[in-house]
Amino acid sequence: MERSSKNLKIATGEIEVIATKIEVLGKCKNILPFEINTDQEIREDLRLEYRFLDLRNEKLHNNILLRSKILKTLRDKMDELGFTEIQTPILANSSPEGARDYLVPSRLNPGEFYALPQAPQQFKQLLMVSGFNKYYQIAPCFRDEDPRADRAPGEFYQLDFEMSFATQEDVFKVIEQVVPYTFKKFTDWKVDEGEIVRIPYKEAMEKYGIDKPDLRNPLIIQDVTQAFEKSEFNAFKDKTIKMIKVPNGAEQGRKFFDKMGEFAVSEEVGAKGLAWTKYEQTGEITGGIAKFITNDIKEKLEKEYKIQKGDSLFFIADEFEKAQKIAGLVRIELGKRLDLIEKNVYKFCFIVDFPMYELSDEGKIDFSHNPFSMPQGGLEALETKNPLEILAYQYDLVCNGYEMASGAVRNHNPEIMVKAFEIAGYTEEDVKEKFGALYNAFQYGTPPHAGAAPGVDRMVMLIANSQNIREIIAFPKNKKARDLLMKAPSKVSDQQLDDVHIKLIQD
Repeated sequence: MERSSKNLKIATGEIEVIATKIEVLGKCKNILPFEINTDQEIREDLRLEYRFLDLRNEKLHNNILLRSKILKTLRDKMDELGFTEIQTPILANSSPEGARDYLVPSRLNPGEFYALPQAPQQFKQLLMVSGFNKYYQIAPCFRDEDPRADRAPGEFYQLDFEMSFATQEDVFKVIEQVVPYTFKKFTDWKVDEGEIVRIPYKEAMEKYGIDKPDLRNPLIIQDVTQAFEKSEFNAFKDKTIKMIKVPNGAEQGRKFFDKMGEFAVSEEVGAKGLAWTKYEQTGEITGGIAKFITNDIKEKLEKEYKIQKGDSLFFIADEFEKAQKIAGLVRIELGKRLDLIEKNVYKFCFIVDFPMYELSDEGKIDFSHNPFSMPQGGLEALETKNPLEILAYQYDLVCNGYEMASGAVRNHNPEIMVKAFEIAGYTEEDVKEKFGALYNAFQYGTPPHAGAAPGVDRMVMLIANSQNIREIIAFPKNKKARDLLMKAPSKVSDQQLDDVHIKLIQD
């Protein structure tokens, strides 16, 4: 062996292998459908069709390994906290839980169907009745929802847990011990320490225009309706007026304000327009709707809303809820375009005090969150309050603008359960039919219980700093909920349909 070929920095540096025979164990076609480790953009449908090759990509491969490590960490931490892992059925009953069910026909029971569970909700509550005081599982959940970049179509996984004799704060303590701990273990980004901030739903909508606020964005929405009550600006008359103040935003040119206006009136936002103005360093109000900012209005904005020289001001005028929503979207876009989002940090918050009910698109009272939640004030609140004013012991965990977990203190009292569903238009017979197991179990002494379900896929996506949830799932479906690798969904034979007593009606 020549000295020039030695490498004394590695253990095998003085060993040379001379091949005398080569045997190919797995032949490969001459041409790959795409180059595996490349910075070039590759069509996602092609990558998903050849996912077994795509998974060889180093970044994607490492995402799947990271997911494995995160799952093990979650299980280890829950075991450490005294929780018992219990699997619940995949073939379950259909129940109205907020999304469309996936239905599975029964061969042995003609004309009847199982449903894939949207969550183990009823099962975990039944486990509380059964005396398993601290349950958890990494549970698959199935919902027939449209896919998004942060939501996998069809199925997703969550760290589902429940505790008996637990309050809302008990659940928060578990989350505070598990979720930030897991983030810290697998990232060098800054992670919020200690108690996670609690933000009431109403405050979140007022300040951020959304119930999953990204706290890395420093911009805050303010209601300035009162300041403009005598304004001559017709677009503001009889409207709720929201303002977003951008410190040092007056330095932006006219093109920036025009582009923000285009964004606001786009189909995805739906604003009628976006009013704006600048508060120059000279003390002068200029641009946009400056001529409608009288001295009285300017003084109010300075005194009550703390606007300062150098600020730019954006205004949204509409009916109350729409104004909130549009302002929330404008706030997010301003944060992105002005590069205001704090870098390399995870900021958590709990959104609490969700309304128990809301009005549906048809104007009917419906559950706004989880139908199995305990109303604040119990039966008395259900019997005496306006349903739209009743709050529930419901909560979400939010991280960097993503909903990370959802949970509630559960309604364990059959009388309160029946009344809660009655307000939403269900009879006691409906409750017995749809939730018969829970209704029956609650007659036999049910401990108070509460829980939550952090989303595993979204957690891995955030820790991996990925913008697409499909990048952290081994075999995901595409944007149209199709599995291009396994060719699912697909047609089946007439015999298979006959076996499950189904006849297709052709259009």
